[in-house]
Amino acid sequence: MPHPDGSAQLTAARNAASRDWRVFPLISGDKRPAVSDWETRATTDPDRITRAWSVAAFNIGIATGPSGLVVIDLDKPKHLGDTPPAAWAERGVTDGADVLAVLCERHGQPFPADTYTVRTWSGGTHLYFAAPEGEHLRNTAGDSARGLGWKVDTRAWGGLVVGAGSIFDGRPYEVTHDAPVAPLPVWLAELLRPAPLPPQTPITVALTGHGRRTAFLRSAINGEVSRVTGSGPHEHNNALYIASVALGQLVAGGELSEADVTGWLLTAALQVGQGEREARRTIASGIRAGARRPRMVAA
Repeated sequence: MPHPDGSAQLTAARNAASRDWRVFPLISGDKRPAVSDWETRATTDPDRITRAWSVAAFNIGIATGPSGLVVIDLDKPKHLGDTPPAAWAERGVTDGADVLAVLCERHGQPFPADTYTVRTWSGGTHLYFAAPEGEHLRNTAGDSARGLGWKVDTRAWGGLVVGAGSIFDGRPYEVTHDAPVAPLPVWLAELLRPAPLPPQTPITVALTGHGRRTAFLRSAINGEVSRVTGSGPHEHNNALYIASVALGQLVAGGELSEADVTGWLLTAALQVGQGEREARRTIASGIRAGARRPRMVAA
């Protein structure tokens, strides 16, 4: 169990930071962050780490992206009904480690075991790798798009892992291979790279008429669309939300239709690589927020 004074967790957090990994506190005995904005607040500063872990026996979170890490999480089934899809079952797969072994065989590569490795509370495995220089790989989950397969998740930019020295459900995260972190194998990096974005095409704003009102609306729409298409790699969703709020005000004021605004912003979001489902949720949320302050344009 966690030491009440947090000494064991403090030592573990310092050990992680000594490898230049950015750490932050997780709720004691849990996997959830104990702080907001954890990716930007994660640190290697010894004084900040000491102050944080002197408050409580926090678990250790590692912000994988800022730490230059890609962590492959090889999970195990959680219950009796948690069985592999047929395509994996046919290969004798029973857990995430088996899936990775099948991928290695398929690509003619050795199993990448010679790297820093942690056994998780559930008996799964975290394989730590150094991210390819200059690349911002994102998280993947299971068999989803760009995912490696059933029970295999990856954590990179936008992700976190629970570090060694943490406790969950009364069971520890423990280092099982205290080796240097190996570079992410090239063949795995290739599998994890996002698909190329579609060609950038102009987004048509269908407004008719002339005069100051039409010019204002066209400028407002183009400005918010450009906010999305010009946003940085980790700013797309926030930019989309802000744009949706701004144009949602004009929807609420009767100046624009919600369908048109959704179409323009969705096209912009897809061009920068956002998933359609996530983008639609963000747009709808922003338009609802904008509706609280309707905006009309003077004639």
